Amino acid sequence: MTTKVLVVYATKNWSTAEIARTITEVLCKEGVEAELRRVSEVGDVLAYDAVVLGSPLYAGRWHKDARRFVRRNARALAETPVWLFSSGPLDASAGERDIPPVPAVRRALVRLDAREHVTFGGCLTEGAKGWAARMIVRSGKGGDFRDFERISAWAQHIGATLHGENAVPPEGP
Repeated sequence: MTTKVLVVYATKNWSTAEIARTITEVLCKEGVEAELRRVSEVGDVLAYDAVVLGSPLYAGRWHKDARRFVRRNARALAETPVWLFSSGPLDASAGERDIPPVPAVRRALVRLDAREHVTFGGCLTEGAKGWAARMIVRSGKGGDFRDFERISAWAQHIGATLHGENAVPPEGP
């Protein structure tokens, strides 16, 4: 039996979408049927055996579309294996230490009985949407801090878990 996984994300400047795409590609290589969707494109999660949900962090909060997705699908998600990820720190901190989830994500972890949460480095570069984002980039504090090796290792861990293997989470930062 093939496991069908929904990899769903919120995004503003597309860097979280690229993380979600990487997770989807790795899951497919691991023999998992994975489907990539933006949170605004998902109507029903009941057709999936598991869900991976990610969102960028803005001012210490998950994107409003991700929060709305959790509220709208809370009952179904609580009955499904769920993994959560955040992207956001615009420095090397996500690769140096485990960053605890922000309060709303911590509540979602409990409410959904999610398997795990991980925070990956973010990306904010020239052309970013939003006044605050443009100011961050102009001030020299932007950049790309995503670690695609770490992202891939986490996705492999999810794939192994879904295959029923005794999967140990990848070494943290």
